[in-house]
Amino acid sequence: MILSEVFQQFVKESPVCVMVRATLENVLSAERVDHLFARTAVRQRPSELLFSTVADVMSLVVCRIRPSVHAAYQARAESFQVSLAALYDKLQGIEVNVSRTLVRETSERMGAIVRQTGGALPELLPGYRVLIADGNHFPATERRLKELRTRNVAPLPGHAVVLFDPALMLAVDVLPCADGHASERTLLPALLDRLEAKDLLIADRNFCTTRFLLDIDRRGAFFLIRQHGSSLKYELVGRRRKIGRIDTGLVYEQDMRLLGAHDETLVIRRITIQLDEPTRDGDDEIHVLSNLPAKIKALKLATLYRERWTVEGAFQEMEAHLKSEIETLAYPQAALFAFCLALVSYNVLSVVKAALRGAHGHDKIENEVSSYYLADEVAGVSRGLTILLPGDFWHERFATQTPSQMAQFLLAWARQVRLSAFRKHPRGPKKKPPKSKSKKGRGHVSTQKILNERKRTPALH
Repeated sequence: MILSEVFQQFVKESPVCVMVRATLENVLSAERVDHLFARTAVRQRPSELLFSTVADVMSLVVCRIRPSVHAAYQARAESFQVSLAALYDKLQGIEVNVSRTLVRETSERMGAIVRQTGGALPELLPGYRVLIADGNHFPATERRLKELRTRNVAPLPGHAVVLFDPALMLAVDVLPCADGHASERTLLPALLDRLEAKDLLIADRNFCTTRFLLDIDRRGAFFLIRQHGSSLKYELVGRRRKIGRIDTGLVYEQDMRLLGAHDETLVIRRITIQLDEPTRDGDDEIHVLSNLPAKIKALKLATLYRERWTVEGAFQEMEAHLKSEIETLAYPQAALFAFCLALVSYNVLSVVKAALRGAHGHDKIENEVSSYYLADEVAGVSRGLTILLPGDFWHERFATQTPSQMAQFLLAWARQVRLSAFRKHPRGPKKKPPKSKSKKGRGHVSTQKILNERKRTPALH
């Protein structure tokens, strides 16, 4: 009875945090996660330290509730039957397929919840399942491994290709790779296996190879991929036709014939955007390749390709609001597991935003609600929520709820959210600072003295 009253108080004061905690329990319940590990792991076996416990500890770090793995362990040391060293041993041995399966299976469940809330976004191209692929290379870790301590190198723990569904705003799959030097192209066969007929894959030029494009077409799927200058065998067909204009520049279209091995060919469309302003790489125009039918106009394809930045935005949100790349995790398997848990946590926040859209309307949430303030609310309130409402409380109420039942809970709580507490504050364009002189021979200045001079100098009007 007392716990129920405490729960209702949290629903009243911080419904967003309740939504996150209940969703986490539903998609990451101990039984579900341990069962996933038992049927997916090959080398590691279940032991005294359950996989669900490791995931629980890492989620505290990823969500910035605790600053490090050590701090998270120390906060719950009394509940552990193993040492901190055993926890690190478990982390560094988690197989990449386990991490990938965790993202895939939880995203399927969360996708069902999003659809039930009515908060899914409109389809980008009706009749096709649009998926966006992008790679993320992890920054260097600390040189904590014995073999690295005496070497003046930057150790790279790996990278991953993420497959993102922009209608659900969920990372639906991840292809982790422990080789930090490998490119996205090493993962193309695994990415191809994920595509089905009528899927449309949007990706940048790192995914553009003749073989990959031909294989996508053979599967009955479609692509909208930026052309790579040096890795494509092709010939242009006919003349280039001016089609019209989009926000970023003029659009042209021309047919292209891909030249594969053993005289295999495929005629596709090349959409060229002649940019008003060059890209950050200095390109004045970009070419986007597609095998979509001609009834889908070139202007639509040129606009659609810009949606590729959706996954870039997801990476930026993860970097800003979550701790997806932990420099102290030197072992690749541990770093990849942390990144995958960050994807799961990002997806949980996306489920919350979907419920908010279902309760308050799409435009209001997309234009006014800040993911930063949502994540900050969760990080700030979660410790108190965990202390006052133990894990058994959440497990009994939410672990076995169906996606439909979870959606009803989330919508009810979403209607109680005070949206003004999470309002975006868009800033104007940044002012470019004057170009500074060389740092060589630069002295120091007291900021306070500069401010004092400002007071003595009358403003010019």
